[in-house]
Amino acid sequence: MTSRNKTARVAGILYLILIIGGIISLAYIPSQLIVWESASKTFENISNSEFLFRLGIVINIITFLIYIALPLALYKLLHEVNEVYAKLMVIFVLVSVPISFVNMLNKFSILTLINKAEYLEKLGLSELQTQVMFHIDKYYNGIEISQIFWGLWLFPFGYLVYKSGFLPKLLGILLMAGCFGYLITFFGGFLYSDFNNTIISDIVGKPATLGEIGICLWLLIMGTNKIKFGRKTVGNIVNKK
Repeated sequence: MTSRNKTARVAGILYLILIIGGIISLAYIPSQLIVWESASKTFENISNSEFLFRLGIVINIITFLIYIALPLALYKLLHEVNEVYAKLMVIFVLVSVPISFVNMLNKFSILTLINKAEYLEKLGLSELQTQVMFHIDKYYNGIEISQIFWGLWLFPFGYLVYKSGFLPKLLGILLMAGCFGYLITFFGGFLYSDFNNTIISDIVGKPATLGEIGICLWLLIMGTNKIKFGRKTVGNIVNKK
C-alpha cells in the first residue's frame, strides 16, 4: 500500500467516525430527550436519562476533535493538487471548532441547572424548565452558525477532489454543491421561518449527504485506487464525465 493510499484510508476512518458521531450526538440522542413542544417533558427526560445526555456531550467532544484531525489528513492527501484550496479547507474547519466548543457550554449549563438544588428552590420548577429549554435553543442557534463553516469547507474540499485525478469527479461536484446547500439552508431558515418545511429544504441538503458519505466510503474502501473494468477503470470513467 502506497503512502498516499495509507493517508486516504486514515482520512476515511476519521470521516467515518465523524459521521457516526454526528448521527448519534446531533440526531439520535436529541430525539430521545428533547420534546420541543414541552419544556416539562424535556426536563424530565434529561433528568431521568442524565447519563445519555452526558454521553452525548462526550461524543460531541470526540467528534469535534476528530473534525480537527480530518482536514489535516485530507491536507496531506490533497495539498499537492492546489495548496491554496487545501489551506482554505483546513482554515474553514479550524474556525468552526472553537465556535462548537464554546457552544457546548450551553449543555454544561443545562447540567448545572438540573443538578443544583438551589436553582429549583429559587426559580421554581416551571422557570427551571424554561431555562433548560432556553439553553437548548441557544445550543441549536450555535449549531446553525457552525453549519455555515460545515458548508464552506466542502467547496475547497470538493474542488480538490474534482481536480485530484485519483478521486471521482462526481464526488467532488457533490461536495461543492453541498457547500451551497448548507448556506442556502442557513440563510433560508434564518430569513423564512417555514423554510425547513419546503421542498427546497429537502433538495438542497441531499448533495452534502451523498458527497460526504460517498467520499468517506471511497477513501475507506478504495483509497486512491481505481476499480478495474476491462481496459478502463471506474475512476477514469467517473473522472471523464
